[in-house]
Amino acid sequence: MFSRPSLKRVYMLALGLVATGSFVTAGPCDIYASGGAPCVAAHSTTRALYSAYTGPLYQLKHSSDSSTINVPPLSAGGVANASVQDAFCAGKGCLISIIYDQSGHGNHLTQAPPGGAARGPAANGYDNLSNATLAPVTLDGQKAYGVFIAPKGGYRNNSPNGTAKGDSPEGMYAVLDGTHYNSACCFDYGNAETNSKDTGNGHMEAIYFGTCSYWGSGAGKGPWIMADLENGLFSGQGAKYNAGDPSISHRFITATLKGKPNQWAIRGANAASGPLSTFYSGVRPNNGYSPMKKEGAIILGIGGDNSNGAQGTFYEGVMTTGYPSDETENAVQANIVAAKYASA
Repeated sequence: MFSRPSLKRVYMLALGLVATGSFVTAGPCDIYASGGAPCVAAHSTTRALYSAYTGPLYQLKHSSDSSTINVPPLSAGGVANASVQDAFCAGKGCLISIIYDQSGHGNHLTQAPPGGAARGPAANGYDNLSNATLAPVTLDGQKAYGVFIAPKGGYRNNSPNGTAKGDSPEGMYAVLDGTHYNSACCFDYGNAETNSKDTGNGHMEAIYFGTCSYWGSGAGKGPWIMADLENGLFSGQGAKYNAGDPSISHRFITATLKGKPNQWAIRGANAASGPLSTFYSGVRPNNGYSPMKKEGAIILGIGGDNSNGAQGTFYEGVMTTGYPSDETENAVQANIVAAKYASA
């Protein structure tokens, strides 16, 4: 009978550096699978999120002639091959046109279409694609690029496969630039409506990062990790101020969000060092958030109705089925720290 490796062993693997270009022997999605909450979407322009993944991480497009190229990892489980981007983008306008889903579910992120709250700025109404060169970083000393999203930019998938719907449990995390944000709505990554419109309370479950305080806020002046559950950014059980959700502005941050029937949690950390802290874990907000009515679409950099005034930088993130344990998330955080994100 197949025996799944213990989470303790996976945690140790998450810390173990190797000298082959695949700097960890278990990726974040390997860890989630071992913890019983497998990834159904896995997005990153900086590295592979499975130890065996060798497929494309993202697609680049020249703004002048629309020619494209895919950027793979240097090796299975490794850092993105930045030399492909550098050669393709040299002397030309260069955009990130697709962020591929590494999970095998086909949940790729592409240019977000118009929505209920804001029409995209492009002639066709779509949001702007990201300039591919604006977020250089290193992982374990190797160059890579994140997704720098300016206001009016964003990515989406409204035809998801396998993501959580209704009140089904799910988890997610994102590694973000903790110094790039604003107070506009809404820099999100996670679960949203499939029609790009606000369809009511509880139809979203996405990580939010920034200083928007119209619906909710945490301690200090922000930025905060909060949950966008539609018609509300929640920093705790109730709307508005929740002192347990601290301001967090490390150069690189890890933000996690998970939910199941009448239970959800926000956790966060410095993505370059240290463990995750729990900022909230408890029951759902009142007024239409239990049971949840999630629709399963995937957004990056925008709100569920395409509210696209926010800004931020995304490096990697996943969505899971099942409610990950704190132990599983702690092992993923150890993996992220082992990746050694640093400013380029």
